[in-house]
Amino acid sequence: MFYFLYEHVTASGEHWPLINLMKYQTVRIFLAMITAMIVAVAMGSRFIRWMRAKQGKGQPIREDGPQSHLLTKKGTPTMGGLMILAGIAVGTLLWVDLHSVAAWVVFGVTMAYGLLGFIDDYAKVTKQTSAGLSGPQKLIVQGLIAVAAVAALVYLAPQHPDALPGLNTTLTFPIAKNFMFNLGLFYLAWGAFVIVGASNAVNMTDGLDGLAIVPVMIAAGAFALIAYLVGNYNFSNYLIIHFVPGAGEVAVICAAIIGGGMGFLWYNAPPAKIFMGDTGSLALGGGLGAAAVAIKHEIVLAIIGGLFVMEALSVMIQIGYFKLTKKRVFLMAPIHHHFEKLGWAESTVVIRFWIVAAMLAMVGLATLKIR
Repeated sequence: MFYFLYEHVTASGEHWPLINLMKYQTVRIFLAMITAMIVAVAMGSRFIRWMRAKQGKGQPIREDGPQSHLLTKKGTPTMGGLMILAGIAVGTLLWVDLHSVAAWVVFGVTMAYGLLGFIDDYAKVTKQTSAGLSGPQKLIVQGLIAVAAVAALVYLAPQHPDALPGLNTTLTFPIAKNFMFNLGLFYLAWGAFVIVGASNAVNMTDGLDGLAIVPVMIAAGAFALIAYLVGNYNFSNYLIIHFVPGAGEVAVICAAIIGGGMGFLWYNAPPAKIFMGDTGSLALGGGLGAAAVAIKHEIVLAIIGGLFVMEALSVMIQIGYFKLTKKRVFLMAPIHHHFEKLGWAESTVVIRFWIVAAMLAMVGLATLKIR
């Protein structure tokens, strides 16, 4: 919105120093993060009290989970993802360039997945069961949203003479930067797989206080930097990475995710006063996946978001191995519960997983320079 004001002021020939700052993406990135954090924090206490009154018994806790969860987490309200989404919405709409197709796609996926997660959380709370919508129901809706989002990126993204021809449907690789593969129409399926996979991987990670939100913020920070670089022709040319017109605005949304996450973490820090629920985890994962597709760094997402990949793989391995042998690989899946069963304190698991997430983000960022 403020970028529109800057354009209006510039077109009229007037000079307003503060408004003219809006032409700098770095300024808008910072302001989006601060705005989102303030909104989430401001909602905090009253929103939590209201949710606790409305939900009564709070989020249902898995009966087969660690017994400590039944004692310490029972009665905690869920749907805290609404705080994050409110921050993201305000921070994005105020500071992003609303001409950007990529920005609208990432924002749209985040909000649409948040709505799906809200419906799932509502079903859990009203039925007082840890099972909300069925897996196939969620996957179908997620898939349809993701395909529509990728199609918008492919067919509506701006053209630029300095951009690689056919980049919109091209799969790029880190390190081997000159190796690219044009998937054509199959890119719709690939992009949708990335978005849906990222959404569900973050959802599986959200099982301990603060476990998911901090790695999401770390990944969002890494992608904010990448988006800023690939959206700038001079920087992308220097780093020998593909230039993506308009991708810089994705950094504004990533910053809003960080700000909304910080505001939520204020209340989600152990012991959590509220859980983000599927409202937050599906939305944040979907937003990261959409950002990766928008800036053509889908494979780098698997590195930066390696913690989420590890969590998802632990569930798939556990289920697959159990079906074949009737035995378990892990004491419990997702893998963070395995370490709890081994005797690690919840805070130990969370902090060590944060460290892993930070290390993987640095490795992912290193691929920008390595070739």
